[in-house]
Amino acid sequence: MSTTFPTIDLGDMSVTAVSDGYLHVDFGMLSNVNEAECEKIQSDAQVNGLNDVHINTFLVRRNGKNILIDSGAGGIKGWGGGLVANLAKMGLEPGNIDAVLLTHAHPDHIGGLLNAEGEAVFSNAELVINNDEYRYLEDDKNFAAVADRVKGNFLLARSIFKKYQENLRPCGKGEVLPGIFATPLKGHTPGHTGYRIEGSKESLLIWGDIVHFPHIQLLKPEVTIAFDYDAQVAAETRSRVLDMVSSDRVLVGGMHFGEQGFGHIEKWKSGYGVVNIKE
Repeated sequence: MSTTFPTIDLGDMSVTAVSDGYLHVDFGMLSNVNEAECEKIQSDAQVNGLNDVHINTFLVRRNGKNILIDSGAGGIKGWGGGLVANLAKMGLEPGNIDAVLLTHAHPDHIGGLLNAEGEAVFSNAELVINNDEYRYLEDDKNFAAVADRVKGNFLLARSIFKKYQENLRPCGKGEVLPGIFATPLKGHTPGHTGYRIEGSKESLLIWGDIVHFPHIQLLKPEVTIAFDYDAQVAAETRSRVLDMVSSDRVLVGGMHFGEQGFGHIEKWKSGYGVVNIKE
């Protein structure tokens, strides 16, 4: 079925960026940059809502299987909530999803896994999450050590793990499903994970939250966000990944990459930029 959503043909599989909507993030949440710089960068890039952060999920289709990478926010905290309706536009119901692979367990990536009644949305899906991420969130010592704001994130994640426990699969790096390889990209969270998708013709890296404000953090990779578990490691990971994908011309997809979903990264004299966005 045709769709207006951006889709990449990798040969024996396709990947579609499916929007869940937006959330609003104040520039005060960013470090190593001032608000005036942020406003100028966003304005120069002609971003409509300067503080709007777009939420993408990615649908991988292969041999009749439908695999989601992340689930969006699902309307939690008033964020997003458009995923199920957008999947319906593609002819898919939640029961048609065979697996959900998580990049990490922040609310804007897992909120869509539960409905308003707290029940599993994707009732037929296997849920795959990085081992380190899962263990971190299930550890009561970690729960006791975090701020009250973050405790809510733990409780949401734990409630999701419980609802999906019969089909929950913690995993390490390497092939998690045919042609899909988990790649550790730590820093943003203890188990933040990208997924390299190897098709018969092309490949693609879904890089999760390497950036939240792409124009700002590509131009200035040292800019971190308050949501980072380890800001220094997150910045180091971002620089390493940007160097790799720009040098090797790797097509990338990002959860906060804008509605276009995909693009190539180019090394500039100072920082990086997005080029050749595929519509």
